Amino acid sequence: MGRVIHFEVPAHDLERAGRFYETVFGWTVRGWEGPMRYLLVGTGEEGTPGIDGGILPYNELVQGVVNTAAVDDLDAALERVLASGGKVERGRQPVPGVGYMAYCRDTEGNLFGMMQEDPSAA
Repeated sequence: MGRVIHFEVPAHDLERAGRFYETVFGWTVRGWEGPMRYLLVGTGEEGTPGIDGGILPYNELVQGVVNTAAVDDLDAALERVLASGGKVERGRQPVPGVGYMAYCRDTEGNLFGMMQEDPSAA
């Protein structure tokens, strides 16, 4: 089942957005040591209901909040998106040490992400 496991909030000023969410909700915001500018967001204690997320720069693809669902097989999930009338916007790409990610649009034009966990992703 493709449970929502992560959210992304685009921002023009990542640090300002991070401070906003820290102040308003008490979330923890920290930098990510990956290949792109990205802030990791913790929304609560481990083991409690809810999901964590990230803040990334606005870009040509991510213009609004994006929810990401977990999938066991990203390639098969991408095939199901296409077969169901959706569109693949950015296909399989590695997230080093985390897994493989893709961005798609549903039949209504809404952007969403899918993530296949694989700590060996490089």
